[in-house]
Amino acid sequence: MIWSFLGFLAIFVAIGVSSVFFSRGTKKDYYLASSDIPPSLVGLSAVATNNSGYMFIGVIGYTYATGLASIWIMIGWIVGDLIASSFVHSRLRRATSESAEPSYAGVLSNWYGQNDIVLQRLIALISLVLLLAYAGAQLIAGSKALHVLFGWPAYTGAIIGAVMVTLYCFAGGIRASIWTDAAQSVVMIVAMSLMLVIAVSSLGGASAAIHEMDKVDGFLNLFPQDLVFPGLTGGVLFALSWMFAGFSVIGQPHVMIRFMALSHGNKMIRARLWYYLWFTAFYCLATGVGMLSRVYLGDVNSFDAELALPKMAMELLPPALVGLVLAGVFAATMSTADSLVLNCSAAVTHDLLPHNIENTLILKLSTIGIVTVALLWALTSSDSVFSLVIFAWSGLASAFAPLLITLCMGFRPSQRLSIIAMFTGLAVALTWRYFGLHNAVYEGLPGIMSGLLILAVGLLWKKKTMGTTHRAVADSSA
Repeated sequence: MIWSFLGFLAIFVAIGVSSVFFSRGTKKDYYLASSDIPPSLVGLSAVATNNSGYMFIGVIGYTYATGLASIWIMIGWIVGDLIASSFVHSRLRRATSESAEPSYAGVLSNWYGQNDIVLQRLIALISLVLLLAYAGAQLIAGSKALHVLFGWPAYTGAIIGAVMVTLYCFAGGIRASIWTDAAQSVVMIVAMSLMLVIAVSSLGGASAAIHEMDKVDGFLNLFPQDLVFPGLTGGVLFALSWMFAGFSVIGQPHVMIRFMALSHGNKMIRARLWYYLWFTAFYCLATGVGMLSRVYLGDVNSFDAELALPKMAMELLPPALVGLVLAGVFAATMSTADSLVLNCSAAVTHDLLPHNIENTLILKLSTIGIVTVALLWALTSSDSVFSLVIFAWSGLASAFAPLLITLCMGFRPSQRLSIIAMFTGLAVALTWRYFGLHNAVYEGLPGIMSGLLILAVGLLWKKKTMGTTHRAVADSSA
């Protein structure tokens, strides 16, 4: 099993490293793949980056512990993501082309060609902190899987992951990450399908599997049993919360950079088609495997729920395929970590420093520094993958999604208004989580809504003030 894992992992690494032969040696190529990625790779890579350790370790673990009620995460997430993407992705791709900026912060702060350095640096600073936490979560996810399967020390996976990320970064930058994402997306959907089919067959078919699940108290309930608000009200709030989690995708620099790298804006529909078809299929398979793992693995208190997928693989698959599944999981988390690290590097070298750096060697050395910090975060953190990802995810969404939505709608908020909205959304989300209110409603919902409210009030006030000024000028002229 170990040799199978190492062999498949070597193949994934080779796919990413081979992108060096297509590197153009420029900053835009390093951070944005020269905006020449085809729709299929954009879609597959965005799915993998959106999910990665969160899907393989976090969601499957949550489904194992919660049961059927976890489907509301899937439904809410996909619906929210779809709503947001319908009017954001194409406009963001067009703004990327017009601004010629290689970073998410650069595009948002130069949407109308205003070259707002202060806004760009603040966006970059928020991104840097939260994406580092996110990258640390990916390294933790990989470490957990290796620890349970091979009995290796918990830090081993994080160190191997850091080495892989460094290799990707020295090879082709974001292109290496995208290629590896696409490869592991195909491998993992095949592996998850095999696990689902084998599990159902070994239990005697779908009816028998459902019967076994029904034996677990509350496992087939439509809504989680531990909701703060019971009954239908709590269920609706739970689903609505996760819809905003999906809506939050537009605030994630590491995901949106994939759509910014699309070869041409008129191919966005095809990219989104690849993305949502693969996303839906994969989420359904992950939910099914998560539910079946409860039947096979037993009591939720007997081990760490976030290890359900690797444990399930060991129960069902031969050693060679277990190695394949683990290599796919590990490659997924590391290619996402790579993308997160690259966005952090772009934040430092392109957005935060007073002089833009074009030398790709310096960009790569900066990236290694970011990898080191992410590794230290992973080695010292005691938080779960699920909680770390949601913390970073909601913070990024609450800070950036309201501004991006406003820009896509054609409005031009001032620098001051944009900054106030960003920090208000972020502060509301973090305060919401600090007081434990996220157990009732996902913190991204109040965070995004508060940011949008600030922007709406500010823009209406600006319009009213300008109208009053125009009338005063007209009266004085009369």
